[in-house]
Amino acid sequence: MKAGSIEQFKHLSQFRDIRDFNNQIEQWMIDLKSKFTKSELIALKRIIRFSAKIAGVCNAKIQTLVSACHEAGHEISRSTFERMLRKAKKFGLLIVYNTKKENGKQAHNVYVFQRYTSISSTNDVAENAKIDGAENYHSSFETNNNINKRTENVETEDTLDASYTSSRVPVQFRDFVRCFWNDFTIIEELWKVIQIQTYYYTYMTLEEKTQLGISALKQMIRNLKRGRKIINIFGYFYAIVSALLDREAQEAWREMMWEVA
Repeated sequence: MKAGSIEQFKHLSQFRDIRDFNNQIEQWMIDLKSKFTKSELIALKRIIRFSAKIAGVCNAKIQTLVSACHEAGHEISRSTFERMLRKAKKFGLLIVYNTKKENGKQAHNVYVFQRYTSISSTNDVAENAKIDGAENYHSSFETNNNINKRTENVETEDTLDASYTSSRVPVQFRDFVRCFWNDFTIIEELWKVIQIQTYYYTYMTLEEKTQLGISALKQMIRNLKRGRKIINIFGYFYAIVSALLDREAQEAWREMMWEVA
């Protein structure tokens, strides 16, 4: 891959927009925050900020990122940054691509964040893992070909993934749920809960309903990650949505009472 401006790597982005990228990072952090040291988290947050122009893609040099941390008042070393990258790469949070100059010499790396995938178990990361041994750019195409081969015969699949979700379900809500349950029936049932709960809330926009659903899902996933035993995710989700709406109604009532007073 040839070195170039950030616009040159726009096609590598895995996200629709910056909001989608931020939602995915939040989910990653639920699983991975405890895996990084305080200094490594500072480094990670810095590279995330540098991945905003093209959602999830950064082509800044490590020294530039380290210097940005220093300017923000965080004294971290280059080795800390490289250690963070080793861990992030090991966990699947990002992929590192090498680039080359016109003369064939190695140039800057390109860091591409990946969409969230649930982590069931992780091993300790080897401290001597190689950062500069970046991914071969063409490997992504090979992976896609393998996926296509595995899914040629869809009749053998027991469940249909999120791509079969009804168009009535907002895309943002669908993509958030698919990080945990890549099954269109689950996605549609969860959205049905939102529709039922907000049936009489005629003032709510589709965007507000979507954000309500995502907020409730985040709370449910957080509790699941903490070991909460949930027999029926739909009933539990219904209860969370109900509580959020009640809280909103109480806050609106207080504001109204203050205005009257």
